[in-house]
Order: sequence, then C-alpha cells, then structure tokens
Amino acid sequence: MPDVRTASSLQLSQRFIGVAATGVTFFCLAWLLAGGPATAMPSSIDRMPARIGAAEPGLSFDSAVAAASLAATPAGPDDILVKLRQGFALTYDDDPRTAAELKWFVSHPDYLERVFTRARRYLPYIVAELERRKLPLEIALLPIVESAYDPFAYSHGRAAGLWQMIPGTAKRFGVRQNWWYDGRRDVVDSTRAALDYLEYLEGLNDGDWLNAIASYNSGEGNVLRAARRNRKANKPVDFWHLQLPRETSMYVPKLLALVEIVSDPDKFQLTLPVVADEQQFTVTDIGSQLDLALAAELAGVDVDTVYQYNPGYNRWSTDPSGPHKLVMPVDVADQFVAALADVPAKDRVRWKRHKVKNGEAISQIAEKYNTTVSTIRAANNLRGNMIRAGHHLMIPVATKPLSAYSKSADARLAKTQNKPRAGSKIEHIVKSGESFWTISRRYKVTHRQLAAWNGMAPGDTLSVGRKLVVWTNAELDDPRMSPTAALGNTTRKLRYTVRRGDSLYLIASRFRVSVAQLTRWNKIDKNKILRPGQKLTMYVDVTAQSS
Repeated sequence: MPDVRTASSLQLSQRFIGVAATGVTFFCLAWLLAGGPATAMPSSIDRMPARIGAAEPGLSFDSAVAAASLAATPAGPDDILVKLRQGFALTYDDDPRTAAELKWFVSHPDYLERVFTRARRYLPYIVAELERRKLPLEIALLPIVESAYDPFAYSHGRAAGLWQMIPGTAKRFGVRQNWWYDGRRDVVDSTRAALDYLEYLEGLNDGDWLNAIASYNSGEGNVLRAARRNRKANKPVDFWHLQLPRETSMYVPKLLALVEIVSDPDKFQLTLPVVADEQQFTVTDIGSQLDLALAAELAGVDVDTVYQYNPGYNRWSTDPSGPHKLVMPVDVADQFVAALADVPAKDRVRWKRHKVKNGEAISQIAEKYNTTVSTIRAANNLRGNMIRAGHHLMIPVATKPLSAYSKSADARLAKTQNKPRAGSKIEHIVKSGESFWTISRRYKVTHRQLAAWNGMAPGDTLSVGRKLVVWTNAELDDPRMSPTAALGNTTRKLRYTVRRGDSLYLIASRFRVSVAQLTRWNKIDKNKILRPGQKLTMYVDVTAQSS
C-alpha cells in the first residue's frame, strides 16, 4: 500500500461544508466480502471492469481529461447537485488509487449519463433524508456505488436493492422480508435501514466516515481488526493505512474519485444529467391490502409504473399484514388517494369462494391461488392448517390474470419472454424500419432465436412499438440501451463460487432455480461432484429471492 504523502502536497482541500462542490459516485462493485451489507457485486445493468492497482506514474487528475469530449455545462439552480455540493463534509487525502478510478470514470461519460438518469426518481428523497439526519451528503452516492441506482439489483451473495443489503443485516435493522414483500428493495424502508446502519458504523469507527464506509462494504469486523493491528504496530488507523481486502481498498477511492468529478464537472469537461431538486414520489397510507392492478387503475397509470415506485412488492398485491403504504408519483398521488377513499376495504382485493376437496391441503390451495397459507388462515379465522372436505374458504385473489402484473407489457407472451435463458435479458422496442434481421445483428444473435424468444416466426411482421426480449452475452451496460428499458428487467446474471459442502441441489434451492437450469447454464453433468472454488453462472429473478 503506498504511503500517504504530506498534507501540504496532497490535501485536496475537500472540506465541503458550505463550499460549492459537487459529488456523485458511480461504481458497480465487483465482489463484496461476506459479513457486510452486501457480500457480492450484483450482476446489475451497469458493470465496470475491476481496476486494482496503483495509478500510472506521473498521473495527474488533468491527465484524464482528454478522454472526455463533452462540453461543460454548469448545473442550474434547480439541480440537486447544487444541494449536494453544499452538503459535502468529508475530508480526504490524494492517493494513486483515487487517481486511477478518476481516470476511468472521466473516460466513460456514457456510464455517468445512464446512472444519473436512473437516479432521478430516488435521489431527491435520499438527499432529503440525509439532510434531516444531518449526515454527509456524499452518502447519497453510495447507491450508485452499490447498485447503479437499480432497485432490482441482486448479488450472488443475496444482497438486494439500491443499498445492497443482505438478509441478515436488513433483519437486524428492522426490514421486513417475506413472500409478499422484500423491504430491501423498497426505497423508503431500505434507505431508513441503510442510514441507521451507517450512523452505527460511524460511531463504531470513532467518527471516521471513510472507515465507516469501508465497513459498509466489507463488514464492520474486518475494518475493526485492521485498525487493531495498526494500533499494535504503532501505525495510523485511517483508511489509507489499513490493510484491507482488495475490493474494500478500492471501494472508498471509487467513491472519492466520483466526488471529485461531480464536485467540478467543468474541470473534467463533462456534462452530467440534471437531477431536479424536487421530490418525485410521495408515500400514501392505504390502510389495508390492495391489489396493485387496482392501484394502477385508481392512479391512472400502468401496473409497471406502480412496480417501479414500489419495487419491494413481490406479488400481485401489497402484503396483507402490512406495511399498508404505497409509493406513488407526486403528480398522481392526490388522484389516487381520493379514488381509493371511495373503495371499501372488502373491495380492494377480489375474493374467491373455494370448496375444499377430499385430500386437499391448505398449502395446495394457497399455491393454486398464488397466495400464502397464513393469508388464507387469517381470512378464514383458522387457528391451524386443518381443513375439512366440503367446507368453504374465502381466498383473496388478483383482479387480473397474473400475467398482467408482470414487467412484460405483453401479457400473452409473458411466460415465453420471461423464461430464463443463457445470457443477459434485454428489452427492445421495435422502431420504424426494423426487422428481425436488423435487430438480431445489433445484438449479435440469430433472427430465428429472436423470433422464438418472443413467440413468433421469423417471417412475421414486426409492428412499431412492440416490445421484444433479447437474450445476449453482451454486457448490459450497452450505451444504446435506455435506463428505462434496462430497469424493467428483474432477472440478473450471477457468478457463484462453490463452497465446501455445496451441491447442485443446495445451490439451486438457495437461489430458487432448478438443478436442470444450473447444469444447462454451466454445461456440467448433474452427477459430477462440485469442487470448492468452482465458478457457476446462474440467472435469477430478483423478486423470487426474498427470505
């Protein structure tokens, strides 16, 4: 690890309180260590190649500027970047690791464009929460580091959501996770938990925010042990002197490199997207379970929009046991609240009268109606799972076919389009003049594959505006792909490292896939013994991973 130079030659003058600097951090972490809020990098819609090592000799921040060709544009008064600049509070020294990360980011302005575009929906809320708690506004950039502001990001280490929290950490900080709802993906619930955790880590590290942020990445124990070793050796215990895992040693520099960029984009000849300094959503109290398709109808939006603002809901409705809240876009919230007030609680989900058959178990009935045993028991005042043939049960069911609640716009093709396949899933909207042949060439697949994935024949005519799914081995951070299209996909590609005691069955069960899928994706014999350290590829649906 390189020595930190004297403050007179290296201090970056980064005391940002009251200074017009701006910062936003962009990084999709390659691998996070076990024990932290995220144990592995999600195969998200934006990935950056790992770049471990010192900067090139003689590299200065200005040396990276030539990689960017965009003209500088100052942030307007309604840009939340202005507020970020005023709330920056971290101090830090120059370091070759930061310079190396800075060089990469400056040379990839398209990446910054995509990530900031996705952040527009959530960033104003997170900044407001940080201000309310009087925390450094640099923390608003951690979701970019963790997930590229993708609420459906999911890692092989079971970390989920904007803040990439693992189940244990989320439970520790009061985040609900069940069949209906995973609060790690909910913007409001996960933000509260993540900020609670970060405040705890800041106190645990004696007010050292860089060490606290490193702890968020690697787990609090790793940083505390490294600090203890340094104290015994009479060495400094700041982040730059700690011997930490490679992933963590680059985690903080990535944050700081991008704080540099957005603090002064003109310096690097970059144009960053404007993020309006106004709330994009409001939390509404719904009082009881609510069908999400009905919610969309009352609000005058499509079901997909409801899921985008409420990514924590796994099923067709809100959790019958709560929380009885729904996030709505600000421009339709009043309409939604007024319309919902006219709908009695008993009409907010549809009810099905089911006659119990001989030999039928309550678990079979729950599976049939896409609900849970506990929901059926609560609706029928049952103390246990015992039911009798001939009796009737009232079952809450979806108001529309389940395919209508899918991310897919075309319900009839949902099952075909959402079937996991090798490669990464991309949604493509057909434009004027396009054909199966031109689209297949763009994504480097065959026109026959493209037609089959979408339930069509190669000779069929494509209508403008039709949504197609494409499964490709190309990286999902293709600059031709819009953030909106990328965000609609809840399937993520994961790389899993086999551990001692693992089997195909255990791994498949853990990630809710089948053994047949694992063998097909990895071209292995299901009877062959797995070796510790072996790498497996899988494609998981984020919404199926709640504990």
